[in-house]
Amino acid sequence: MFKNKPLFITFEGIEGSGKSFHSKLLYKKLKKLNLPVVYIREPGGNSNAEAIRKVLLSGKKNKFDKTTDALLILAARNENILHNIKPNLKKNKIIICDRFVDSTLAYQVNGFGVNKTMINSVHKEILGSIKVNFTFVLNINLQISKKRILLKKDINRYDKFTPSFYNKVQKSFLLNAKKNKKRYMIIDTSKNIKEVEKIIFEKILLLLKK
Repeated sequence: MFKNKPLFITFEGIEGSGKSFHSKLLYKKLKKLNLPVVYIREPGGNSNAEAIRKVLLSGKKNKFDKTTDALLILAARNENILHNIKPNLKKNKIIICDRFVDSTLAYQVNGFGVNKTMINSVHKEILGSIKVNFTFVLNINLQISKKRILLKKDINRYDKFTPSFYNKVQKSFLLNAKKNKKRYMIIDTSKNIKEVEKIIFEKILLLLKK
């Protein structure tokens, strides 16, 4: 028997890790069970945040200064929190979110070198009491990641960085996850898709029964 309670689940990982695929797959599976679930992506989530996303992801990889880039992401996140995350948590819904705070720390802070104090300060302001219940960190071999990116139909500016950059970002995700094993699960998505799907779904079922 599943408990009627809010649950905030995030998926993190570099480009080509499979996080968007598996987060959407989980959403569809929970929907089939008639559970109150919503799917959100970041940056994005509502019309304002999606407009910011379009600006953020189009054009050359060095289109923005690193701080401008970070502030745009945080602006989109604030819109998402106000119009999607807070209202749905109040309604005891399950939120599946493709990227959240961990991505900003991995990409903007550890990848680009944006001031962490500034990022944390803005997060403190916009998050309030919101906390992620559980995060899946999808780990991928960088060569496989590169091959998957090349197969994408809609390449964006975040698909255009160097292997060393993605390596730095992925290491940040993994280091953060290893520090808090109760809230994070690292999954090797070089494995069979069905195997990854099974691992994720079994963990979610446990969380829903707690």
